[in-house]
Amino acid sequence: MAVLSKTTIAHLAEHLENAELQAFDVTKITDDYPDMDWEDAYDIQYEIRRRKEARGNKTIGLKMGLTSYAKMKQMGVDVPAYAFLSDYFSVPDGGEINMAALIHPKVEAEIAIITNQPLHGPGCTVAQVLAATEAVVPAVEVIDSRYRDFKFDLKSVVADNASSARFVTGGKLKRADQVDMKTLGVVMEINGRVVATGAGAAVLGHPAASVAMLANMLAERGEHIPAGTFIMTGGITAAVEVKAGDSVRVRYQDLGEVSIRFV
Repeated sequence: MAVLSKTTIAHLAEHLENAELQAFDVTKITDDYPDMDWEDAYDIQYEIRRRKEARGNKTIGLKMGLTSYAKMKQMGVDVPAYAFLSDYFSVPDGGEINMAALIHPKVEAEIAIITNQPLHGPGCTVAQVLAATEAVVPAVEVIDSRYRDFKFDLKSVVADNASSARFVTGGKLKRADQVDMKTLGVVMEINGRVVATGAGAAVLGHPAASVAMLANMLAERGEHIPAGTFIMTGGITAAVEVKAGDSVRVRYQDLGEVSIRFV
């Protein structure tokens, strides 16, 4: 049950969104609101989404975060979180990302899907997700926690839209029956040097399990995943820091590659 007032929810949403839009860091909000619960955390996230949509930004997808065991260990948490993707987060393949608009970005390789049927929880399964998958898409996410030194707890990061900042898609789209997402391998290079490798199984054993969990988590708020939804399933590897001048390339088994440059 939520413990924060609507006024406090609105204040914290404005506080965190200002940090994102103006690229400055803040201390984690549970320092000041230690009693806030999960409903509060998602209420703040949803208020940030409402603020963006009220200004004309479109919500163009959903994402799961903290889904790989490597990422959970890196961030000191033990359950995933979900968040939304706004239109201006999207960067074209081969494009540039302005470091001045970010605080301390990191990159991670992901497998994304596009649905062709609605998915409802509770009880959504991997089989249902695979049956509802129109396409599998290679993606790179740029995460940028608004919290100082990337230090947060799970409630704080949920409120901060799971550190969402930018993402890039590219390579080849394939049908779900053309790709084994569980064994699909990725290799991340920064400035031509391999910095991370992994396979889809790092994401909760199978990226489709991440989508099933998303449907089941959304059901707790009386929501579902509509047909035609773009979903980033979560980082396959631990996130890797980037700096101005870095060129990132991620190669995906059978799906081509995605690249971006930080300037």
